[in-house]
Amino acid sequence: MKLRAPATPLITVDPYFSIWSFHDTLNSGETVHWTGKPNAITGILSVGDEDYLFMGHNDDMEKMAQTSCEIDALSTIYTFETGSVELKLTFTSPLLIDDLKIMARPVSYLKAEVRGLDRQPRKVRIRLRVEDDVCLDKRREHETEGEMVHAGDDIACARMGNACQKVLNKAGDDVRIDWGYFYLATRHGSVRVVKNGTATQLEADAELDTDSGNQALFAFAYDDLFSLQYFGDNLKGYWTKESDDIRVIIRRAFDEYDEISGRCSGFSAELYQSALKCGGEKYAELLMLAYRHVIAAHKLCEDKNGEIIFISKECFSNGCAATVDVTYPSIPLFLLYNPELIKGMLRPVMRFADSEAWPFDFAPHDVGTYPLLNGQVYSGGTNPENQMPIEECGNILITVAALSLAENNFDFAGRYLPTLKKWAEYLAEHGEDPQNQLCTDDFAGHLAHNCNLSVKAIMGIAGFGIIAENLFGPEQSSYYFETARKMAKSWIDRARNQDGTFRLAFDQPGTWSMKYNLVWDRIFRTNIFPQEVMETELNSYLDRMNRYGMPLDNRASYTKSDWLVWCGSMMKKEDFERFIEPLWNAYNESESRVPLTDWYDTVTAKQVGFQHRSVQGGLFIRILMDRYA
Repeated sequence: MKLRAPATPLITVDPYFSIWSFHDTLNSGETVHWTGKPNAITGILSVGDEDYLFMGHNDDMEKMAQTSCEIDALSTIYTFETGSVELKLTFTSPLLIDDLKIMARPVSYLKAEVRGLDRQPRKVRIRLRVEDDVCLDKRREHETEGEMVHAGDDIACARMGNACQKVLNKAGDDVRIDWGYFYLATRHGSVRVVKNGTATQLEADAELDTDSGNQALFAFAYDDLFSLQYFGDNLKGYWTKESDDIRVIIRRAFDEYDEISGRCSGFSAELYQSALKCGGEKYAELLMLAYRHVIAAHKLCEDKNGEIIFISKECFSNGCAATVDVTYPSIPLFLLYNPELIKGMLRPVMRFADSEAWPFDFAPHDVGTYPLLNGQVYSGGTNPENQMPIEECGNILITVAALSLAENNFDFAGRYLPTLKKWAEYLAEHGEDPQNQLCTDDFAGHLAHNCNLSVKAIMGIAGFGIIAENLFGPEQSSYYFETARKMAKSWIDRARNQDGTFRLAFDQPGTWSMKYNLVWDRIFRTNIFPQEVMETELNSYLDRMNRYGMPLDNRASYTKSDWLVWCGSMMKKEDFERFIEPLWNAYNESESRVPLTDWYDTVTAKQVGFQHRSVQGGLFIRILMDRYA
């Protein structure tokens, strides 16, 4: 990979179990949680009497020289050298989206391999040390305890956790888990528990030689006991359907490593080739870096009715759970590989919207603050002042239409038809010229007469037309398609600037903005907006770019990565590559060393806000366009 990742994924399982390196070399500093707080893992290679640091921080130890770092969709591969030994590390989080059993396992791998560089056989020892940061919100905040556990006759395993277990005791954004137990395991090696005052460490080591027996396999696992609170019910992770004993899961993970590793490599290679074909090398590299982080910004559970729920966390934007306007930009990845997971994102919202607790005739924004899903918290829950009525109605209608088409099955839409119809009618009444309100880009503040928001309303109505047509036939759908076309004609007349481009707001001539919601007219093949309208608008975007991309609109120099790629995806391939190259450059050169931010400045490439958000699933839309449009 030519892209210098702003942050490098090591362990990516869910919003709590997520460990990264924020440095160019793995041994330049502590490993951290995606929030940047310490989740320290230290790695040492001993060659004879010499110790070399390959991971983490230790000023008193000589460092191995890192010679490469390669990132694919499911693995990060480092190589290091001393004078006589090469060390290869492969971190793999098997988030195989088409196999929920494997994807949901809270287990991540590290495979270590050594090779002699001087033709002399050498015995080496690999040691890992994991601090108890991984099971605390803040370092040293509570006493921790550890113990050895049995996970198989040839597997050494230990666990550690908070000495005071208070499951699901807190919710929030810049918050880490402080309940449950972290497990460290290795096959054909040893593990031990180290107690240092009130703190605990787990250490694992393996003896290798450069001639034979030159590989060691480690596993990192986390049993959170209960993962989510869902309308009053505490739910276990989906992985417990396989076995609710994490030791059984760890043993199976070791037994199946070779098969799983091969599947991960195959998936990654296929994804890379698909992205390369439709979007070029830089686009393919962006998707390699985004994939794991998008999946790991969610938690997969099953509700009391046996239905999947797949809950996103708004990472560093407010901590909301199951946010509709976070689901919407993320869906391209899931439409490509497993639309069932989109249903898991929507079920909590539809349940809440159909309850007496939701008083409005438009869609909710969220269902809680992660990991407590007991009802909307945004805008004070049901305070009418800062709701997003057109935004969220449009998001859900487009999303349901898209997943139904992807599956060629409209049963999910049929289940919620009365509510969806109510929201389509809301858009027909209020979406042509939106009143002063927020959209998903709420950081930009309220805006009346928002042209792009009106496009979303139009495409939401068209989306419901698709649903009605497939459930009831053309007679039931014609009203919605005709309404969408009538609104689009009015939109063109009112939004057009003198130069043929289209405004940020209907009442602001000479302004401009990304019309990213138009992408669904292409994907749905609904032809609501004339081709010449779209081409005129898109061609203007190429002239509005700063060094690191096109701004979201004329009000500021910041942009959103997801919307940038959505706009580019409506262009021909050469223009798409030109349009997204500044995004690649932004991540490659930014001084903001965080898991992919989706909100950054197009002049400086600095993060404005947000990181590790599931909205980066929107980057996959070019492949979706190539496959379905």
